[in-house]
This record gives sequence, structure tokens and C-alpha cells, in this order.
Amino acid sequence: MRAFVVTAPHTAEVREVADPVPGPGEVVVDVERAGVCGTDMEFFSGRMAYLHTGEASYPMRLGHEWCGVVTAAGSADGEPWIGRRVTGDTMLGCGRCARCRAGRGHLCADRFEIGIRRGRPGALAERLPVPVTALHELPGTIDAAAGAMVEPGANALRAARAARGDRVLVLGPGTIGLLVASFLDAAEVHLLGLDLGFARSLGFTRAWTLDELPALPFDTVVECTTAASMPARAVDLVEPGGRVVFIGLAEEPSLIDTRRVALKDLTAVGVLSGSGALAETIEAYAAGAVDPRPLVAATVGLDDAGTVLAGHRDPAWGAAPKIHIDPRR
Repeated sequence: MRAFVVTAPHTAEVREVADPVPGPGEVVVDVERAGVCGTDMEFFSGRMAYLHTGEASYPMRLGHEWCGVVTAAGSADGEPWIGRRVTGDTMLGCGRCARCRAGRGHLCADRFEIGIRRGRPGALAERLPVPVTALHELPGTIDAAAGAMVEPGANALRAARAARGDRVLVLGPGTIGLLVASFLDAAEVHLLGLDLGFARSLGFTRAWTLDELPALPFDTVVECTTAASMPARAVDLVEPGGRVVFIGLAEEPSLIDTRRVALKDLTAVGVLSGSGALAETIEAYAAGAVDPRPLVAATVGLDDAGTVLAGHRDPAWGAAPKIHIDPRR
């Protein structure tokens, strides 16, 4: 099969590789669509932290936002999945440790992460091996574009769930920030960013630059950016006694004055992965409560993956933040 393989920073190619053979408890998925995430771009550039901690190494097959059709099973537990359209969890815990037994497999010290951690191959390929335990079926009302948005949507839903209060400020109008804003049920949802034209086109009227931001008491601030300075800004902007939700990851350490956190009596919440929220995200998409498809600017073929991962965009694609890859193009 064809797969996109990153061999070094800024060095990758589409290769013919061996078809995956499902082991016991695994299936093979024919990939319909895969999303490109900021994490993938950091791996492509060589800046992703896992490359420096030994949790990941080249060569890598990226892609953790995906959907497709199950075509093969390695054991009887996978056979009922054959022919079903699915997406799946990125985080694959060992299933035996205390964290996994407590339902926190996404925090397992020995976890694999599809397309990210410990060599588990990702979805920038025609086929993908996935454990049966990670699968979630997609109803017919969810097309390929929405199916590949379930994983980022589940991350956003967990961040939105963590928010409290009637007035919430979301920092960063990228894919995650816009999905967080879409999932929030607060009376007032505000967005803070630099380029806000696309967010406003989606109907987010309370979208501000820092100079425009009204002096309001924000009950929760959700930090969705990749800027090292913004977590501290979130602490500054939230109302005393409020809550800050951290889901964005910068390439360098983000410095927060914990005295500010203590003196403002804040609650800080971190969000890692969409684990535990995939089913609810699928339900929200299927019901039309949230439609992620306007966030997809374009879908390109596997041969264009390197260009996309390097950050190059065709101006004709417009301002939507997400790029999808169809591995069969």
C-alpha cells in the first residue's frame, strides 16, 4: 500500500510499504480521510517534544484524525466490525495498569498513540491497523469530512465540558478553538484572536482582537493557542474565582506565575486527548448540533501531504483552518 513516511525533519516521501496484518484484537481500516493537525506539523519540522524525549522517533507514519471502513479482522472479536464505517481513539493504553483500570487509559505511561507515540503507524496511508477496543462506529449521516473531525471535536468537547459559568472566553480561533466555541452552552461565548474574519463568518459575533476585547468578567478562559505567552494571558483575563482550561500546546515552555493562580483562587484544568468524548462527539455531529465541515478548507491527495505539513496553503482554499488528506487520491 501507499503511505506517507517522514524520515527526518522536513524530509518525507510516499512509499510502497507492506499491507498491515491485523493481530488478535485488531482490525484493518481502509482510510477514507485523515486530518492534518498542528502536532503532525511539529513532527514534520522536528520540533515536537516527543522526538526529544525518546517517545517518538523517525521514520514515522503520521495521522491520528481519521475515518474509514473496516476491511479485515485478526480475531473473532473484530469480525462483526467488517464493512462498518468507523473512527477511533488515538490513545491506546496497556489495559492493565491502575490508570487504565480506572478509565484513564489516555494517561497510561506505556500507551501507544496512533501516528504519534512509540511507533504506532498513523492514517496517512491507504490502510491502518487499529485495536477493536478503540473503534467507534459512524452513522450514515456523518460523511468522511465530519468523520475525520471526530477526534479534534472530542478534544474540544472535553475542554468545553470543563468550562463553568455564563461567560466564557476562548483564546485562539483555530480548529480546536472554533470547535470549543461550538460545543459551549454558555450564555455568552467570546473569541480572542488575530485573524477573526473566518470566525465571524461562522456567526461568532463576539470575536475580538486583544485591543478590542471588552473589559468583562470571564468565568472561564479556554486557552487553545500554540503561543507560549497565552497561558499567562488566560490567567490574567479570567475572573477571580474562575477557571482556566488549558488545551493548547506551545513548542516551548509556557510560563505562568502561580502566585497569580493562588491569589485569584483559580481552578486550572488540563485536557489531553479526546478519549472519553468520542461517542458524544459523534452523537452531536449526527444530530446536527455541531457541524465541523465548514472548518475544512480543502482535501488533497497523499502526494501533497508534505507541502501541507510544511505549512503551505493554496490561497484559493480560503481561511478555514483544517486540511484533510484522502490517501487514495
